[in-house]
Amino acid sequence: MLRRVMLALATAALLAGCTSTTDAPEVSEKDAARFNVQLGMNYLQRGDLEAAREKLERAAQQDPSLPAAHAALGILYERAGDVPRAQDHLRRATRLTPDDPSLLNHYGGFLCRQGEFKEGIRHFEMAAGNAFYRSPEVALANAGVCARRIPDPEQAENFFRRALELNRSYAEALLQLADLSLETGRAIQARAFLQRYEAVGPVTPYSLELGQRIETAAGDWRAADDYANQLRKEFPDSRESRSLGNE
Repeated sequence: MLRRVMLALATAALLAGCTSTTDAPEVSEKDAARFNVQLGMNYLQRGDLEAAREKLERAAQQDPSLPAAHAALGILYERAGDVPRAQDHLRRATRLTPDDPSLLNHYGGFLCRQGEFKEGIRHFEMAAGNAFYRSPEVALANAGVCARRIPDPEQAENFFRRALELNRSYAEALLQLADLSLETGRAIQARAFLQRYEAVGPVTPYSLELGQRIETAAGDWRAADDYANQLRKEFPDSRESRSLGNE
């Protein structure tokens, strides 16, 4: 997720550089700000939060109207545990570019992580409704995850199904629907969604553990054992594998 957001912010920063002006000092400041955003994002990806903070704060001072600087600072401060500053910068970024679906999607995720579910879902829907957004199914699936945290399983399922209407092979929506179906007592439906996921998505400790739980609920003990054995074999050090040892 962070990598996708970083690439989106880098693109935004480069696009911002297309504006020209005859005011040489102003161009210099704006160019310096974009350069510091790039440096800051590189440091952030490496996990050097202090160096990233220095570069990104400098970028925001050099060009307070640069959305990429505020968006990156929002990511940084959330990772550092400073929620108020993170929200302030993410809010600034979305106000500066209210039609940027990537930023709306990211801000929606932030709001949901802070327990502001309805507002987070609203931002996801705004992102998904943007005609220029290349992956609206991502925002819809994120809205579904947010709705599950309310919890509102009916609304969540609706979002996941809408995501699949746009992209029938979107793995995250399929996996979420498998988990949600099992959670709401529909093991056979859960199995069908997991099988669809397995045709398009990677094998992970979570998908195998979910398969084991689904088959246990469906009463197919052999299939449940097969999932458990594959989990222990392929991911012996995973949390999911260790949890099987306690059963």
